Amino acid sequence: MAQLSLFFLVLLASVVTMPLARRTGVPQPVLMTLLGLVMAVVPQIPNVAVDPDLILPLVLPPLIFAVARRASPAYFRANIRSILLLAVALVVVTTTLVAVAFHALAPALPIAAAVALGALVSPPDPVAAVAVAGSVGLPRRLVAVLEGEGLFNDVTAIVIYSLAVEAVVDGGFSVPHALLRFVQSAVLAVLVGLVLGWLATRLASMLDDPTQQVALNLLVPFAAYTLAEVIEGSGVLAVVVCGLYLAERAADADDVGYRLVGTAFWDIVEILITGVAFGLIGLELATVLKDAGAGWHSMLGDAAVVIAVVVLVRLWWLLPAAWVSKRLSRGEDDTPISWRETVVLWWSGMRGVATVALALAVPLTVHGGADFPGRGRIVFCAFGVVLFTLLVQGLSLPWLVRRLGIDPHLDRREQQERELWWRAAKAALDRLGELEEEDLLPVEMAEKLRTRQQDRLAKLFPEQYEADVAAAAHRRVSQVRRLREVEQELLAASRREMVAARAEPGADPALVDHVLRGLDLRSDRS
Repeated sequence: MAQLSLFFLVLLASVVTMPLARRTGVPQPVLMTLLGLVMAVVPQIPNVAVDPDLILPLVLPPLIFAVARRASPAYFRANIRSILLLAVALVVVTTTLVAVAFHALAPALPIAAAVALGALVSPPDPVAAVAVAGSVGLPRRLVAVLEGEGLFNDVTAIVIYSLAVEAVVDGGFSVPHALLRFVQSAVLAVLVGLVLGWLATRLASMLDDPTQQVALNLLVPFAAYTLAEVIEGSGVLAVVVCGLYLAERAADADDVGYRLVGTAFWDIVEILITGVAFGLIGLELATVLKDAGAGWHSMLGDAAVVIAVVVLVRLWWLLPAAWVSKRLSRGEDDTPISWRETVVLWWSGMRGVATVALALAVPLTVHGGADFPGRGRIVFCAFGVVLFTLLVQGLSLPWLVRRLGIDPHLDRREQQERELWWRAAKAALDRLGELEEEDLLPVEMAEKLRTRQQDRLAKLFPEQYEADVAAAAHRRVSQVRRLREVEQELLAASRREMVAARAEPGADPALVDHVLRGLDLRSDRS
């Protein structure tokens, strides 16, 4: 019962910290980690007891799927060079150098144990990085690179980690076997992701209700992860592939209800699971310190060295990698083009859920019953990296962005948004012309609709119209805006009447809710 109460307390904190994060400017993952640390030292709050084997399959699939469904495969292809440099190459380099440093600190430990530590601290957390990046208003290009890195780096790290742990437990390691496993894991994951994405698309087309479609999508990431892991593929990569497939093919332009329900649902999922995951990081610290015992002071030096390697390797890699990628880009805008943006990408490399889950999942024993060599030091160093990157880097990133004068390109973003609205209005005018040619509209109705669309174009780009035409359009737009305000008042009155009707004796609540939902959708479209 105590564990259940603790769980609901963390869920409540996940919601409460959202407005607090907006007011203070501190990213919500950082706030939840701090709250978990505070809760961990309160004697009345029990230690968290979560099976490490359940953390990855329960937390990662929905979080990664939520990020992937917002993404665009075309956008990733445009940034593929930067993503590969960060998500694959940098993970391998970080793993290698952390393993070398840790083995130098503890030469008695097997090198495979050091590789396991390097693998579990190498992948930056996609949720933390994107949440922090969004809170400080980074340019969309940098956010896309962080999203792509976060989606794919777990794949590389988890496969290396699994091979290293297997080598320690079994007492043997084969490079050809490791490479074969790596390729096999990726191929199987891609196949699972594509097949499940295709099946989910077909099943969704048979469902008419948006809530049923969203319920199906909730099951998809767990199914992709589980099935891929069962056949020894990468569960994380399967979720990424499936999410990207659905993001590109599953949505129907006219399926307004699904988008409204789906967006709201996945926003809720992200808030709750992100909060629980990062609250768990702070809470688990008590368990880590308890397992370390009185010897945790002697591990501080190890943790400091590992933190330094993790942080500095990212900078040493990013500066030349960004330069090389820019030289090879042939003018394509797929890389951070300034040293300031590169520094921000460096400082955005926060570790989180995956690192904690992998650290806690390190086996207690090896074959034969002996203790897993250096497990306590590995777990302590991993938590040291997570806490430093989340608290120090996460809290100081807004200051760094302001200090460097990073331009979030708000003006450019507004211009791009205006251009998209222009395209939408022009497409409507083109369709109106087709309907006129087919004699499907009365002349008066067609003129009224054409005037409305042209007013929208004049509002978006008044410089392309004569002054008197733009002024007249502006007056009509003001009248339409006032009309919409009145329509919203009328719809609000209708909604209040339906709420009152729902409370009346004998009213059918399901029928009232159906009418109320129609009014809500109409209000959103108005």
